[in-house]
Parts: sequence; structure tokens; C-alpha cells
Amino acid sequence: MKLLCLLGPNLNLLGEREKDVYGQVSFEELVQLLQKEATQRGIELEIFQSNHEGALIDKIHEAPGKWDGIILNPGAYTHYSIALRDAIKAVNVPTIEVHMSNIYAREEFRRHSVIAPVCWGQITGFAHLGYILAMEAFLLRERSRELPESS
Repeated sequence: MKLLCLLGPNLNLLGEREKDVYGQVSFEELVQLLQKEATQRGIELEIFQSNHEGALIDKIHEAPGKWDGIILNPGAYTHYSIALRDAIKAVNVPTIEVHMSNIYAREEFRRHSVIAPVCWGQITGFAHLGYILAMEAFLLRERSRELPESS
């Protein structure tokens, strides 16, 4: 299984900003942890972080035929990026939206995602574990496709 993990604006500042919201794990530690967890699961994982919407869209456009799924934390783009939404919808690659904090327990403007309706699912509020849960979801999806149809 090959997964692309896209991390949006300000996620490069993990461990430095709003530790009460995002935790103590630094961006570098998160990358190492996710690579380790992916390897243990037999997943090829590419992690890409950008503070630029167009760079994230370009990576999404590259996904068909290259990646089995996308794990996406769009950061603040969650709430207003129709361009990211349209890119996900256009490529038709299963995508799970992940948020480290529980966006539904935060400010009102953070409680709406324009991205979620075009995603396979959303995981919110489990800190760095959300990315691991997304990997597990993709593995379960793949395994369920391998099961014979019941009669």
C-alpha cells in the first residue's frame, strides 16, 4: 500500500506553537513516528508539508495511479479552500481528512470543513494518533476488498 500524507499550513511549527492544542511532538518527531508506523504496517508513506495551497494541490494532482490513498491535514485551508476540495474531488483518490485537535470543540469558525464532504472520512481530535488511525483505516479498506463476497 502506498499513501501520501499531506500537511498544510503551520504544521511545520508543531511542538513550537499552541502546545496546549497540538501537543509537544515536533514536526520532525511526527515525521519520524509516522514513517516508523508506516514501515511496521508495510505501507510506503510519503510525507509532504507546505504552507502554500498550490503546492498541496500539485501533490494531489500527482496522486492518481501513484498513491492508493491520501491522508490530508489541510490546516486552516479546511475551512475555506474550495481549490483543495476541487482537487480532491477531481482526482478520485480516497482521502481521509485528519486534524490533531478536535475542531468541533474549538472556535466556531473551525467547526466547518469544506474538505470533508469530498473525503472518504474524517479523523479529528486524537493528536498524532489520527494519522496512524488513518493508515489503519486504509489497511482495513484494502483487506475488506480482498474478502470474498458473502452469499
